[in-house]
Amino acid sequence: MAFTIQNVDWEKDKHRLKALREHVFVLEWRVPEASEFDEHDSSACHVLIVNDENEPIATGRLTKRGELGRIAVKRCHRTLPVYRALFEALINTAKQNNVPIIKVVCNLESVSYHQSIGFIPDGQVFMDAGVPRQRLKCPAERFPLPDVTQLH
Repeated sequence: MAFTIQNVDWEKDKHRLKALREHVFVLEWRVPEASEFDEHDSSACHVLIVNDENEPIATGRLTKRGELGRIAVKRCHRTLPVYRALFEALINTAKQNNVPIIKVVCNLESVSYHQSIGFIPDGQVFMDAGVPRQRLKCPAERFPLPDVTQLH
């Protein structure tokens, strides 16, 4: 399957980004819509992956604080090549913007796995839409492919 990676602007492409994130998070995962969109969207760097018909299949964002998240991939495209391309584009964006430390939020049960591949807990466990979560951090130059099934 062929796909294209695009760095996109929230104001110009928010209709495509919102539609994809609503499809994955709100409809599929039942995340409350109020929890999915926030004040960081307008200032974050967004990556969008489209298929050969220019349909959005995956997205993620990097906030000004170095938080990588809002990873949304349509179910039929949840493959390692798509995830790798998405994370590589986000990490390249971090490096281009001189973001030295990447932060992610993961489900509590995957913290030990992420620690084993180089992430360090950052702060206390917190609740997010009823799910216990943990912030983790890792230097951008050593960022490994995380357990993508446990990120949001």
